[in-house]
Amino acid sequence: MSGARIRLRGWGWRHAGREEWALRGVDLEIDPGERVLLLGPSGAGKSTLLHALAGLTGPESAITGEEEGELSVDGAPAERGRGGTGLVAQDPETQLVMARAGDDVAFGLENIGTDPELIGGRVREALAEVGFGHGPDRSTAALSGGEKQRLVIAGALAMRPRLLLLDEPTANLDPQGAAQVRAVLTRLAAESSATMVIVEHRVAEAVGLVDRVVVVEPGGGVVADGPPGEVFALHGAALAARGVWVPGHEPQAPGAAGSTGEALIRATGCTALEPLGPGVDPRRRRTVLDRVEAAVAGSATTALTGPNGAGKSTLLTLLGGLARPDAGAVRPEGALARVDRRDLGRWPARRLARHLGTVFQHAEDQFVTATVREELEFAPKRAGLDAGTTAAWVDELLQRLRLTPLAEVHPYTLSGGEKRRLSVATALSSGPAHAPDVLLLDEPTFGQDACTWAELVALLAELRGQGRAVVMATHDERLLGPFTDVELRVAGGGVAPAVGSGR
Repeated sequence: MSGARIRLRGWGWRHAGREEWALRGVDLEIDPGERVLLLGPSGAGKSTLLHALAGLTGPESAITGEEEGELSVDGAPAERGRGGTGLVAQDPETQLVMARAGDDVAFGLENIGTDPELIGGRVREALAEVGFGHGPDRSTAALSGGEKQRLVIAGALAMRPRLLLLDEPTANLDPQGAAQVRAVLTRLAAESSATMVIVEHRVAEAVGLVDRVVVVEPGGGVVADGPPGEVFALHGAALAARGVWVPGHEPQAPGAAGSTGEALIRATGCTALEPLGPGVDPRRRRTVLDRVEAAVAGSATTALTGPNGAGKSTLLTLLGGLARPDAGAVRPEGALARVDRRDLGRWPARRLARHLGTVFQHAEDQFVTATVREELEFAPKRAGLDAGTTAAWVDELLQRLRLTPLAEVHPYTLSGGEKRRLSVATALSSGPAHAPDVLLLDEPTFGQDACTWAELVALLAELRGQGRAVVMATHDERLLGPFTDVELRVAGGGVAPAVGSGR
């Protein structure tokens, strides 16, 4: 089966309720079997374009707005070709529809009328290809973010689509998992004639998968198009200045603190079982963390690393006082112990919010208002801070994190990278003098372009310099160089200093 042909002429899209166009004047043709890397700054409309190619925009689709120009897949409107299109969206949560992993992969096959006798084999093959570490009976509610991403990729691959659209397919994966997915895509490109369009911020690793790079700009069209080497040689510096991740032009993280402050949190003998949920047998709950020890110090950056599903997010919630361990204790020390000596899991919510800030892996879990600005004003108001003082800081956060044009937009309508920046900003919105003593972040740099990545890291470095503790669960290897003071590897139920980290 041949790949799909894509054609756009003067195409543009403006989301409902927005004044600015996501993209406009896009002229682009992609031949069957081509493999294209789609690049652009955060908020440039890359995800929007993938959704349009998947037939998900328009008056009868899930994403509404205003469209102009022409977009076709194989000479017809994109929605007519949905059965031959596989989409891996930026947020895997939005694509999981079944309670069991195997059923979720089978869902797409059933919808395109695959022979029932073939579905079981295709499901097992796809799960194995992406390195899904559980069987088909695994509850989707019990999966980590990275495991969910593997499952969604498996679902797209199982359909053997003519058009494969991948929106940051390795963003939530550990290095081994990311390499495994790239190997699968390389094999797919060699063995099939499927057309592929990939959005990826790990550009250096993704270049080997494609034969063409297309760069788009916010509110505009295509600004560069050609073979990767040619595009980066001719436009590398200019693209990097706009925030595009260009090999050889990547921003560098600040150095380590040099010396750490006093311990603020200590986890002792902590055991955590997988949370109860649909499909989880309460009598057979998996042990995620087993009698682990960990400490968090002020004036330091602590990175939690390890494979998908190892328990990094679980440890983060324990250290943040948002969950209690099934055994063991998470106790405050130093300045935090002088506030309240009880285990963090017993602190009142208001006290936790004042001294510990948590940024969840799924950004939407912490949005509570109708606009970006209101989201940033919410915490200062709850804390009774002076509105005039905090307004200036809110404006600075909006400007630094490139959210000013989106100040009156609903948080749920932001791109993935914009949501991540907003979620970090909400934890800091009370101002430097009232920032939490400990900031805990789950994948803080997800979905960022080079410029917004650098600004986020600079903010975290400023907090560390003020004596705060920064704890982050991350797969971003750019953060694991000089910026990280302590690296703790979470694997096999345990937590230990990373071997050979030098920290």
